[in-house]
Amino acid sequence: MPKGLYARSLIIIIAPMVLLQCVVTVVFMERHWAMVTERLSQAVVQDIGAVVDLIERDQDPGDFDEILDVAQRRLDLNVSLLPQGELPPPAPKPFFNILDGILSDELTKQIGRPFWIDTVGNSKIVEIRIRLDEGILRVFAPRNSAYASNTHIFLIWMVGTSLVLLLIAVLFLRNQIRPIQALAAAADDFGRGKPMPPDFRPRGASEVRQASVAFIQMRDRIERQIEQRTRMLNGVSHDLRTVLTRFRLQLALFGEGEDQDALNSDIDEMQRMLEGYLAFAKGEAGEDVSEIDLEPLFDRYQAEAELKGKSLTYEIKGDSRVTVRPDAFTRMISNLVANAIRHGEAVRTTVSHDSRWLSIAIEDDGPGIDPEQREAVFKPFVRLDTARNLDAGGTGLGLAIARDIARAHGGDILLSESALGGLRALIRVPA
Repeated sequence: MPKGLYARSLIIIIAPMVLLQCVVTVVFMERHWAMVTERLSQAVVQDIGAVVDLIERDQDPGDFDEILDVAQRRLDLNVSLLPQGELPPPAPKPFFNILDGILSDELTKQIGRPFWIDTVGNSKIVEIRIRLDEGILRVFAPRNSAYASNTHIFLIWMVGTSLVLLLIAVLFLRNQIRPIQALAAAADDFGRGKPMPPDFRPRGASEVRQASVAFIQMRDRIERQIEQRTRMLNGVSHDLRTVLTRFRLQLALFGEGEDQDALNSDIDEMQRMLEGYLAFAKGEAGEDVSEIDLEPLFDRYQAEAELKGKSLTYEIKGDSRVTVRPDAFTRMISNLVANAIRHGEAVRTTVSHDSRWLSIAIEDDGPGIDPEQREAVFKPFVRLDTARNLDAGGTGLGLAIARDIARAHGGDILLSESALGGLRALIRVPA
C-alpha cells in the first residue's frame, strides 16, 4: 500500500468503482455477446440447412451447381461438395471461444448429421463440413455472420470510463489533500521555530478546519506560555544578578585578602551556575530563524583549538549556509566542540548538508563514554565520574541543553564511538 494519504484515498475511491464496473460490464457483455452470437449462428445454420435440404431433394447433378451458386450469391456462403470420405479429427476447443459451442449446438439441433467445424484462429472465415449421402458438404461462412465480436467495445468502455473516474477522483482529492498538507507544513514550521505561512488559514472539510483551528489555538497558548516564562526568567535573572553584584561591591569594600579571593571565586561559580540554569530553563524557543554560514564558525573553533594546543579539522560537504535559530544552533555546536577539545587532543568535524538533512559529526580521541551511559548523560544535572560533560564546574546541563536545541530544530544528537578512539557526537536535523 502507498504511504501517502493522497494515493491511499485514490485507491479507496477508484478500486471499488473499477471492480464494480468490471463486474457489471462483464456480466452485461457476456450475456449480450452470447445472445447475439446464438442468434447469428442460428441464422447461418438455417441457411446451411436450406442448402442441405435442396441438395438432398434434387438428385440431378446439374442442379447442384445452381444450388451452390445461389448459396454464394444470396446467402453469402461458399459451398462445395467434396467426395465421400472421413471427416477431419475434432480440433481442441478453445477455452474462451463461445462460437464453437453455440455453432456446434445449432448444427446438432437443426441438421443432425455428422459435422466438423473450424472456428479457431483469427481468420475471418468459419469452415463447416457436413457428411451427406452425396458426399461431404464444405461450407465457408463469414465469421462475423455467425459471431458477435464486441471485444473492442468492451475495452473502449473500460478504458474510457476508468479514465473519467480517475480524472474526477484526482481533481477532487487534490483539493481535499491540500489543506491537510498545509496544516502539516505549518505544524512542522512552528516546531522548528519558523514563522507560520502568511496564507495559512482553516480550509477544507469540516474535520480539517477543526484541526486547523485547534492547531492555531494551541500555537497561541504555547506562544503565550513561552512569553510568560521568558518574562519571568528575565525578572529572576535580573534580581539574582543584582544580588550577586551587591556581593561583589561589598567584597570590594573589605580590601584584598585570601578570604576575599575565595569569596570572589565562589561568586564567579554562582554566576556561572546561574547562567547555566537560566539558559537551560529559558531555551531559545523565542529566537527567530535566519540563515548562518557554518564555515566562519568552524574557522573560529579551529583558531580556539590552536590557542589551547589542540588540533581541529573540519570538512563541509554541500552548502555551508543553513537556516536555523542562529544563537541556539551556535551554542549547541560550541558546547559539543568545546567538550571534544577539552577531553581530546585531536578533533575532527564533518558537515554534510543535502536537500533533506544537515548532519554534523564531531569526533575526538579522548576517553569516550561507556555505551550504557551515553543516553544518561543527556539528562539534566547528570555528571559522570570522568566529568565528561560540557560544564567546567560540572552542573551537568551542557549535553541536555545541546540535545534540547537539536530537538527544537526537529532533529536529535546521538553519541557513539569515534574512529579516533574517543566519542562521536552526531547532530542530525532536517535541512
